[in-house]
Amino acid sequence: MRGEAKYETGFTHFEYVNPDAPKGGTVILHAIGTYDNFHAYALRGDRAAGWTYYYDTLMVNSYDEDESMYPLIAEKIEYPEDYSFIIFYINPKAADQDGVPITAEDVAFSFNIFYEKGVPQFRVYYKDITATVIGSHAVRFDLPEPGNRELMMALCGLTVLPKRFWESRDFSEPLIIPPVGTGPYRVGDYKMGQYVTLERVKDYWAADLPSRKGRYNFDRIRYDYYRDDTIALEAFKSGEYDFRSESNLMNWVTQYTGPAFNAGTIIKEVIPHTMPRPLIGFNINTQRPVFQDQRVRRAINYAMDFEWINKNLFYSQYTRTRSYFTNTMYEATGLPSREEIEILEPIRDSIPPEVFTEEYNPSRTDGSGFIRPQMREALALLKEAGWELRNGKLISAETGRQMSFELLIYTSESERIAIPFQRNLERMGIEMKIRMVDSSQYVNRLRSRDYDMLDRGYEAQIYPGSSLALFWHSDYIESSYNMAGVTDPAIDYLIDGIIASQEDEDALLAWGRALDRVLSWNYYIVPQWHTSEFRVAYNKKLARPEIPPTYSLGFDTWWLE
Repeated sequence: MRGEAKYETGFTHFEYVNPDAPKGGTVILHAIGTYDNFHAYALRGDRAAGWTYYYDTLMVNSYDEDESMYPLIAEKIEYPEDYSFIIFYINPKAADQDGVPITAEDVAFSFNIFYEKGVPQFRVYYKDITATVIGSHAVRFDLPEPGNRELMMALCGLTVLPKRFWESRDFSEPLIIPPVGTGPYRVGDYKMGQYVTLERVKDYWAADLPSRKGRYNFDRIRYDYYRDDTIALEAFKSGEYDFRSESNLMNWVTQYTGPAFNAGTIIKEVIPHTMPRPLIGFNINTQRPVFQDQRVRRAINYAMDFEWINKNLFYSQYTRTRSYFTNTMYEATGLPSREEIEILEPIRDSIPPEVFTEEYNPSRTDGSGFIRPQMREALALLKEAGWELRNGKLISAETGRQMSFELLIYTSESERIAIPFQRNLERMGIEMKIRMVDSSQYVNRLRSRDYDMLDRGYEAQIYPGSSLALFWHSDYIESSYNMAGVTDPAIDYLIDGIIASQEDEDALLAWGRALDRVLSWNYYIVPQWHTSEFRVAYNKKLARPEIPPTYSLGFDTWWLE
């Protein structure tokens, strides 16, 4: 995308793998909830764990770069200086999991089926791109406008499906039989909703390709499903599965003890990293009338007492998240630069005035659990927005009803951090109901935007790219990624500017920081927290390469001793 790729022509493997890692054995992992189908891209249903292993893409990124792609199914590409089209030349050795050669027809079919039957955001993102087969192993994609290198990079990541398997099936519907894929693992033994075993394709054609060497070393990966994470943790300590990445710090400090740890059977390890961090939090659905006023959303944010939660639940080990670009240069700090102000000036009247005058930071408390100063600020905002505190209840001056909404969750861990938030809202006269559902219902309600608020995050962004449109642009309002339901011309303007600035690093820096400020001051989310380390525990039989990747834990590079 920019600059030079890290690995030169002729490289044999990525540096964060062990090219001589032994193949074999079974690793058992866990998943929470259930599943009801094997179709990763169905428009409904809950897909089985491990679905990312089913299919390969035309090209693949490395875990230690953020803007480079390397050959996989496509062995080479061709494009003109104006970036108006791209031709992918399929590796003649490329084959699906049954050994049937992958052809240009499969690639064109894959693009078209995603476009016609896939999620709506795919159609909008790739609008007016045409795929043309120009040979048995060559397919050409013509872009609607030249110069969009990022769109070409996105096409490099196109998932390739076997046409012969999918052409007679309804791509939008769930699949209750294992599919034929193009990736390194296929579905083996399973019991629907309870467990699924993936089996390594023994004659996987790309096993020794430089972008695949040293990866996918387990013969079998089995996912056992648990309804509750507390039960799953106890199962892990009893040796029921082999690897666990822990996100709950209290669990990490208090629960990762016992005979298996004392005997060295289970290894407990902290692996530092500098990866961009996702923004996790309680997402607010602005299409609900109660949340359409920015002052209401801001007031609700005051109920999150991070300092108390961090001290009492997490041993003060977390950092409050304050940006959509945490751990990157695009995180907005201080006041806007001259370049940012030039960008923001045309939308000054459409964005919160604090964007120009204050650095955004979530509210802070003293950690004592008493948040009277925060409550006073919140209630002042709510009064401005037409709400009054009467007999301990926050009442709308317009309707006479108490402010009430529902938080949708599906794990007990979410419930644990939601309860202190709920308690503080209650002190402000606000009723927040906590609704726990199973994972299938959660996914269905997310897709249909049937929620007031939900515990979910925005993926980490290494740099502001056109994919941000899926989350924030009005054109993608039907996208489940647009969790806040935002349709704001000011944000559309910022997203459009980011897309237009992909070739200009200085401009992209200013546009990215400007977007970060506007999103943050609109209070679309009650941000939670992050840490810059992986906390993992695993069976001593597992091993990993000496050099860790920069942007991933890289579990697909591990192996069994």
